This record gives sequence, structure tokens and C-alpha cells, in this order.
Amino acid sequence: MIVSPPEPHFVGDGFRVHNFIPSVYRMEMKRMDPFILLDYNSKFYFPPSNYPKGVGVHPHRGFETVTIAYQGSVAHHDSHGGGGVIHKGDVQWMTAAKGVLHKEYHEKEFSKKGGDFQMVQLWVNLPAKYKMSKPKYQALSHEDFEKFLLDNKRGEVEVIAGEYRNAKGIASTFSPIHLYNIRLKKDSSLELSFPANFNTGLLIIEGKVAVNNESADLDNFVLMKNDGENFELKALEESLVLVLSGEPIGEPIAAHGPFVMNTFDEISKAFVDYNNGEFGYLDGSIE
Repeated sequence: MIVSPPEPHFVGDGFRVHNFIPSVYRMEMKRMDPFILLDYNSKFYFPPSNYPKGVGVHPHRGFETVTIAYQGSVAHHDSHGGGGVIHKGDVQWMTAAKGVLHKEYHEKEFSKKGGDFQMVQLWVNLPAKYKMSKPKYQALSHEDFEKFLLDNKRGEVEVIAGEYRNAKGIASTFSPIHLYNIRLKKDSSLELSFPANFNTGLLIIEGKVAVNNESADLDNFVLMKNDGENFELKALEESLVLVLSGEPIGEPIAAHGPFVMNTFDEISKAFVDYNNGEFGYLDGSIE
């Protein structure tokens, strides 16, 4: 299934996103498990601003947020002490688990200069046994990612999580996940293979590709059926493609706002804990 980007909306005042998961028909949380949200800030120009745009302090429990920077820079801070700035090519992987407060804004220098901004944010579900574990934060630098290079400089597979052939991702995950950035020269191709039961999708970040001979344009999302393991990706133009594939956790999903648990009693408990200050404290100022 090839999906055009839904109408965009703003999250806070700094993220203009197309929500593919779970808003698009047939891309509900259960269908895309363990990927329970995909917000895509397609390339968008923000003019210079002395006041960084973004999202103020808000809570999360029961899952992980993964932010991938393609253009622009984002500053992040959370109540567990995690945070920093990610620039083009970097990834921040925050495990909210039992609960954090966090905020994210355009990095100050980027905000002052303005420019093209392009990001992906994924929410990755946690198995029940890890939902109330200790929060953590992984700052993943682009220069540290392992890459599989195609012959004759036709392209590369940059592995964020999981593995591709002899290249392994540096992100630690709580369930089996593969997350790649694939760069291909025009007319180059490669074969990808994932277990048939894994939920697999591709987001076209740059260019235009064919997936098993079906054309997918810029900003399209390609959802693979769970009826085979191998497929071919071919670049019809010079292209950059985000590939995500994960083994379904297969547990009940109860979601409300910033909390994703297994039961709605646990969601109610999350609100109580949040209101009682058990998620910690985070200053609302822009740092």
C-alpha cells in the first residue's frame, strides 16, 4: 500500500507534521506494532526567529520516542536528565518508560538563522515488562552509525538499529527492530529482507523510488504486506529512504494522549502519578 502524506498540522509551533501512524487508514497502532506513531515533518522553511519554536513541557509513559533529524537542529531536555542537541543526520532515542517530562525546541542558532526543517518522530512501544522500567536517553551521532556500502558507490545503508548484512545499529532496543536510512543513486537498487511477521514500512525522504516495481513519490509512505520476506528497492531518482521494520509485541494497547500502556486502568494510574508529581520536574524555560 502506497500512501500520500495526510494534511499537515502543527505540534506546538515548531513541528509541522503529517501523521501517518496511527491516523492513516490501515496504519493503526495494532497494525503497525511496535511502531505506534509516525509524525513526519516534511521539508518546511522556518524564517529566522529570536524565540525558538517547539513544544513545551509535557509527559510520556510506556514507550520510546525516536527523533531523526534530516534538516535543521533540535534541542531536547527531559526530567530524567537526558537531553542535548541533534543536528542533521543525528538521532535522539528517549525511553520514557515509567515516566518523564520533556520539551523540545528548535536549537537556538538554527532558530536565529532560520532554514529548512525536516524531521521524523517515531513512538516505539515497550513490552509490558519494560513499561515501568527506568527512563533512559540515547544520543546517537550520525558519524557513529555503521554503513553498508553498495558496489561502485551506488549507495549505502546506514543502520540506526538492528542490522543489515555486516553493519549493525548502535541503538539499543527492547524488542527486535531494524531502522535504516538508505541512500541510492539514480537507477541503483538493492534487496531487503525481513521476517514475514515483522511490520515493515518505508518513508521517501528524498527522491522517488520503486518498491517491487511500484512507484512511490517524495513524502509517500509504503506499507509492506506480511506475506513474504524479500523485496526490491530501486531509485528512480537520487533518493533517501527511511526503512522501519519491527517484530510485533503482540500485547494489548491502551493509549490516551501522551501515555501508552496495556490497560486503561494503567492509563488512569499514569494521570494520577503525573498529577502527583511522580514524573519529576522540568523547568519550562528555553535553554
